[in-house]
Amino acid sequence: MRGRIPAAAVLLSLASACSPAAEQPQAEDGAQMIECALGEGSNFGPDCLVERAETDGKRLLIVRHPAGGFRRFEQTDDGRGMAEVDGADTSIRRIDGEMLELTVAEDRYRFPVRLRGVQSRGMDGSAE
Repeated sequence: MRGRIPAAAVLLSLASACSPAAEQPQAEDGAQMIECALGEGSNFGPDCLVERAETDGKRLLIVRHPAGGFRRFEQTDDGRGMAEVDGADTSIRRIDGEMLELTVAEDRYRFPVRLRGVQSRGMDGSAE
């Protein structure tokens, strides 16, 4: 058994790597909180953080999940509001009052909207 690691030790080390007590790096300072519902059957809560970035002339929003995952969306000027950047799943968009609700796979996100000619709330909650 020399040079072999017992299976129980491997499982223990894998379990500790996924422990919920382990701190996951989250968004940078200045990130804003939005409501999200992650996974099938989940309820909305103020659990996701959003960072803004610009890459290759594209305005991006990086949505950070509390467990460390993330999704990236591009802010568009073509009437869609936002479009998914990564992955094979496409987003479904709908306006609900002053919120844009994006659904990607089983995850849902709520973003404040800016309707042309109508005063609405920005990402920071201020009137625009």
